Amino acid sequence: MKVNISGHHVEISNGVKEHVEQKLAKLASHFPSLISIDSIITKEHGEFQVELVTNYENTRIATSGNDKVMYPAIAKAAKKLDAALSHRKGQVKGDLHKKPVTDAPEIAVDIIQGMELN
Repeated sequence: MKVNISGHHVEISNGVKEHVEQKLAKLASHFPSLISIDSIITKEHGEFQVELVTNYENTRIATSGNDKVMYPAIAKAAKKLDAALSHRKGQVKGDLHKKPVTDAPEIAVDIIQGMELN
């Protein structure tokens, strides 16, 4: 999985890159069809905002986390992304297991009345 990290008013050091990749490593094992995640770290008004964006099963999923310290903001955004991906995975799996729709009557009386008895 490819992780693209960019910063706005923030310098992205090797330590920050490693931390983001470490937090997102679990997602790669749980969701092997993920190709890339875009991470944008912004600092405005003394607060860090981390936005994570990806495409999963033809759906764009974006999450964000805010905190006065950068590392907890990264953790919050990663946790929200994990929850959103799990939710989407459940929706996709649920669509595969829908019950078939039948036109036959389900009540025994209707079945007997429909039979031709001599």
